[in-house]
Amino acid sequence: MVSSVFPRPARRAALIAAILAATLAASGCAQVREMIAGDEPATVATPTSSPTPEIPFDSEFSYEGSVSLSSSVGDELEIDLDVWAVDPRRTMEWSPTGEKVFGFAVNAVDNRVSERAVLTDKRRVYLSQISITSATAQESGSSTSPFQFMADPRTLVPSDTLRSDRGLLLNTFQGGLLVPETPIQQLPADTIGITLNFALTVWVEGAANDDASFSQQTVYQSVPVAIFAEE
Repeated sequence: MVSSVFPRPARRAALIAAILAATLAASGCAQVREMIAGDEPATVATPTSSPTPEIPFDSEFSYEGSVSLSSSVGDELEIDLDVWAVDPRRTMEWSPTGEKVFGFAVNAVDNRVSERAVLTDKRRVYLSQISITSATAQESGSSTSPFQFMADPRTLVPSDTLRSDRGLLLNTFQGGLLVPETPIQQLPADTIGITLNFALTVWVEGAANDDASFSQQTVYQSVPVAIFAEE
């Protein structure tokens, strides 16, 4: 079952390791095939590294086995996206036809207040829709979009998580959205990389405990992942 936990960035690295150990055997999540309305990006940030002979496709994810990205949605208010390899854990074993399973988590942090502040002191952020599309990089110069994921996040978590008509509440003591296993199916044989493009539709509170101050925006993040030749 998909659970919902993930705290602020200072504790991310340790928690990713704990989540990986705890969720390797977890079941995949349900999917709801609903398209997200397109808005202009609130923030676009792509991980950067330098290609090498071992990893010809620019991919911080493939060096570290995980990547953590933050997007500003207000003054000292951010959306955090964490993505990590599940199976195989060794990202250099990710090949076009082999297993390729990743996990991801979405959280919101209001840096104006303490992590332990009560909810009425925090600016609330609701996640109403999540979409992941993809684009391959291939030796032939072709590009395909073999992987897609679209869901209402309220369908991915236990029924007792905090939610409203605006979506799933991210900045609670329960944490945000955690999807422990998402598989990428077979890719074209000459694939050297795939870029996962996340679109997160959120409702953001402008002032704490003020229902009239919410506004909607869409956060975009991209995660390049290197794919290696079959042994």
